[in-house]
Amino acid sequence: MEEERQRKDQNTSEVDSVKQAITKVLALLTSHKDHNSASLVCKDWYEAEQLSRTHVFIGNCYAVSPEILTRRFPNILSVTLKGKPRFSDFNLVPQDWGADIHPWLVAFADRYPSLEELRLKRMSVSDESLEFLAVSFPNFKVLSLSSCDGFSTDGLAAIATNCKNLTELDIQENGIEDISGSWLSCFPESFTSLEVLNFANVNSEVDFDALEKLVSRCKSLKDLKVNKSISLEQLQKLLVLAPQLVDLGTGSFSQELTDDQRAELESAFNKCKNIHKLSGLWQATALYFPALSPVCANLTFLNLSYATLGSSELVKLLMHCPLLKRLWVLDTVEDRGLEAVGSSCPLLEELRVFPADPFDEEITYGVTEAGFLAVSHGCPRLQYVLYFCQAMTNAAVATIVRNCPNFTCFRLCIMNPGQPDYVTNEPMDEAFGAVVRTCTNLQRLSLSGLLTDLTFEYIGQYAKNLELLSVAFAGSSDWGMQCVLRGCPKLRKFEIRDCPFGDAALLSGLDKCESMRSLWMSACNVTMDGCKLLASKKPRLNVEVIKEAESDDNQADKVYVYRTVAGPRKDAPPSVITLRLFLKAQNKSNNLWAKHPTQACLNAFFQIALLLDTPLPKGFYGNCFFPVTITTTGDWLTQASNVDMVKLIQEAKAKLPIEFAKYMNRYLLLV
Repeated sequence: MEEERQRKDQNTSEVDSVKQAITKVLALLTSHKDHNSASLVCKDWYEAEQLSRTHVFIGNCYAVSPEILTRRFPNILSVTLKGKPRFSDFNLVPQDWGADIHPWLVAFADRYPSLEELRLKRMSVSDESLEFLAVSFPNFKVLSLSSCDGFSTDGLAAIATNCKNLTELDIQENGIEDISGSWLSCFPESFTSLEVLNFANVNSEVDFDALEKLVSRCKSLKDLKVNKSISLEQLQKLLVLAPQLVDLGTGSFSQELTDDQRAELESAFNKCKNIHKLSGLWQATALYFPALSPVCANLTFLNLSYATLGSSELVKLLMHCPLLKRLWVLDTVEDRGLEAVGSSCPLLEELRVFPADPFDEEITYGVTEAGFLAVSHGCPRLQYVLYFCQAMTNAAVATIVRNCPNFTCFRLCIMNPGQPDYVTNEPMDEAFGAVVRTCTNLQRLSLSGLLTDLTFEYIGQYAKNLELLSVAFAGSSDWGMQCVLRGCPKLRKFEIRDCPFGDAALLSGLDKCESMRSLWMSACNVTMDGCKLLASKKPRLNVEVIKEAESDDNQADKVYVYRTVAGPRKDAPPSVITLRLFLKAQNKSNNLWAKHPTQACLNAFFQIALLLDTPLPKGFYGNCFFPVTITTTGDWLTQASNVDMVKLIQEAKAKLPIEFAKYMNRYLLLV
C-alpha cells in the first residue's frame, strides 16, 4: 500500500512539473492567436494557458462579459478592448449605442487589482471612469484611448494626479471635451516615469510651463506627440530637454521665425539622433524643411496627414528620407509628389493617401492611377495601401499588384460611388480580380467603384487568407455576398453598406456568422423577418437592428451581428433592437398569453433624461426611466410578428412625452 501511495505521489509530482514547464513556455508567447491555439491542444495546456496569460485582447466588448473573462484568466495585467463597430467613425451608430467601460473597470478592480495596462478603442469613457481607474489600480502604468468619447480633460487630470507609475498616456483621435489645458500640471513634481505622451488631438491650449517641467523630469521619454497649440519656439525648448526622443509629433509650423530662432530649431533637431518617426507638422511649408533635414535621414515613418503639402514641397522633403517604410500624405501632393515617393523611397512598405477635403465636389487637385503606378514601380516592398482617388482603371490596378504582389492590405477608395473604369467605362471587377488572384497573402480588402457580382466571385474563389472585407455601393444581387461567405474560410469581419444584398444573402451565412467576429450591414435589403430568422437559427449570435425614425416597419436599416458567449446585452438604447433577447421574451409571453386571450397589459420602460427640464449631472446614467403601459389582447400577442411588436413599442414610445408630462403635473399637485 505504501509503495502504491508513493508511486501515485511521484506520478502527481511529475504531472505538476510538466504543467509548470508548459506554463513557463506559454508565458513566452506574445501573440494572442498563439495563446488561443495553445489552449486548444488539450486540457493540461488549457489550464496552463489559463494561468500563464497576462495579456488579453477582446475585439468586441460584448463578445464576452467581464465576469466570464476574470473567471477564465485570473492573472491578467494588460487588457486591450474594442467597443463600437467601425462605422461609428462615420456617424452610422447612435451616440448612446453602448460600450461603456465602467462595468469592466469595476470587475477589474475586484479581480485584477494589479492591472498595469489598458488599451481602449471606440469605447465610451466618462471622467468618472477615469477617476475610478486612477485610484483603483496602484501599479497602473499604461493608458491608451483611441477613438473613444465621453470624457474631458478633467478625466486626464485624474490620471495625471493619481497614477504614480504611469509610463504611457496615449490619447488618439478621441472626442474630448476640452475644459482646461492645466491637466498637465497635475503630474506630481516627483513624477519621472513617463515614456510615451501623446495629446496631439487635444484641441485646447496646454500649460506649456507644466509640459516643459514634465519633459525635463522624464529622462526615459521616447515618444512625444504634442498638439497644434505648441509653437516652433516651444518645440525647440522641448527638443533641447529630450534629445533621446524616438517618435516625435510636432505642433504648428505657422509661427514666423527669426534667423536666430530658425538656427536654434535646426540645432535642436540636429541633436536628436534617435528620431525614427515624425508626425504633426501642422501648416508646414518648405521654408522649414532645412530645420527638419537633420532627422530625415533616419526616418522610417513620416506622417504628413495634417500637412497640406504640394508636390514640389514633398519632393524637397523626400530627398532626405531614403529609409522610409511608412508614409502618410494628403492628396494635395498630387501625382508628381507620388512620383517622388517612387523614386526616393525604395524601402516603403506602407502608403496612405488621404483626401484633404472629401466633401469638395469641385476639387481641382488630387491623385490618379498615374501616381499609384509610379509608387508601385519604385516601391516593390509595398504591403499596405490606403488610396483615396477620384477615378481608377482596371489596367492600372492589375499592373500595380503585379509590381507589388506582397500586399496584405489593399484599400482602394474611389470617392465617387459606382465609378467605372474611366477609360473603358467598364466595371472595376477585373481590377479587384487581379488583386485577389495576385496577392495570395491578402488579409484586408476594401472595395469601391462600379462592381458587379463578378468581383465577389473572384474574392470567394481566390481570397483564401482574407480576414476583413469592406464593401460599399457594390454588387448586383444576393449571389455576390453568398460567394464571399462560402469561399473565404478565414473571414473575421465583413462590413457592408449601400449594397443590394437581402435576406437570402444574410441567411446563406448561418454557419459562417458563428465563426466570424462580426457582420455589419447598413442600407441594404435586409428585413426584420430575415434578422429574426437568423437570431432563431443561431442562438449564440447577437443580432442587433438599429432602426431609423422614418423607415419602413419591416426594414432592418442597420444590422450588427456578432458572436458572443455572454448572451444578449442589457444596455442597448431604445433605438437598438436586440432580436435574441426579444425572441426569448416573445416565446415566454406567447405561452402566457395563450392562457389569457382576452386582455393583456405590458409595461415598457423608456429613457427620459432628455425630457427633464433640468439636465442631469454630467456622467449620471442611472434610474432615468419611466414606464408606459401598453394594452392589447393575448390573442393578438400570440399571433403578432416581430414587426408588429416593434411597431407596438414604437407607438408606446411616441406617447412618452405626453405620459411623462401628465405624471409630472399630478406630482406637482401633490407637493
